[in-house]
Amino acid sequence: MSARRLIVAVVAGAIAAALLTGTVAWTMLTQPGPPLAAPVTVSVPEGVRFADLARDLVARDLLRHPWPLVAWARLSRQDRRVHWGEFLFTRPLTPLDLLARLTGPPDPLHAITIPEGLTVRQVVSLLAAAGFGSEESFLCLLDDPRFLAAEDLPPSGAEGYLFPDTYAFPLATPQERILRTMIRRFRKVFTPAMELRALDLGLDAEQAVTLASLVEEETGRAEERPLVAAVFLNRLRRGMPLQSDPTVLYDRDGTDRAITRADLARPTPHNTYVIPGLPPTPIANPGRAALEAAVHPADVPFLYFVARGDGSHEFTSDLAAHHAATARARRAR
Repeated sequence: MSARRLIVAVVAGAIAAALLTGTVAWTMLTQPGPPLAAPVTVSVPEGVRFADLARDLVARDLLRHPWPLVAWARLSRQDRRVHWGEFLFTRPLTPLDLLARLTGPPDPLHAITIPEGLTVRQVVSLLAAAGFGSEESFLCLLDDPRFLAAEDLPPSGAEGYLFPDTYAFPLATPQERILRTMIRRFRKVFTPAMELRALDLGLDAEQAVTLASLVEEETGRAEERPLVAAVFLNRLRRGMPLQSDPTVLYDRDGTDRAITRADLARPTPHNTYVIPGLPPTPIANPGRAALEAAVHPADVPFLYFVARGDGSHEFTSDLAAHHAATARARRAR
């Protein structure tokens, strides 16, 4: 056989082999996967390699052979379009249908509502209970100086910056993404304009958030928040201790909300009965209304307020009036 005929034969053989391989691969791409004994949920992590995902699909009995799907996804560049999230499969799909499903929107997300006024540890406990990861993994991130610096948070931590709201995440969401979403939601609410307004009041941004956390913890009534903020700011300007009961509770273990005289005198870092000025950090994560009240306090001379027992407060401007209001509140209770 001449050299030319040999080359032609080799090329023809190679083409035939390629066609056969392509035919086999296409057949494998268009055949449904194994029967499913039960619905299967696949969690796709952010940034996963498609080859690793294909092997996981094989392990979950959704795919018979990984290589045809991996090759086709790379050839069509669809391996770059896979979404992270959760995908529920209830019936066998062909590899091509699997790829179409994974490059489409994931299944509905898991909603979680973070109420106003929770501490960081309480927020983390809610996230863990909802299945988004362990408390330890969240707290490890929140204790990481690199994470705090990357999110432009104070070295003291994220207290005050995990914005209370309703969120929706796949259960496969990395803990770092969840925390960043909450912090960035805070940044959208607490705008640069609000920071400038805080400066007009003599507060930097961190102090404004701390003040907002006190407002959040002191009252649940929208109409009272600007009044509470005014009381604390008026006391700060006069050099008076803030004497905010929630600051006494912040450093105390347990869930008991009763406060004793010993609690008031205990020299804890946040106890505003014994420390001057604002606490060194926020004592909770304030919502939008408390943040707005902190930078837009009411224009009133009040220096005191006392709980009436029905969720509202009586505000007064001098000590004698405050004592009288306190007596009325005690009689009412």
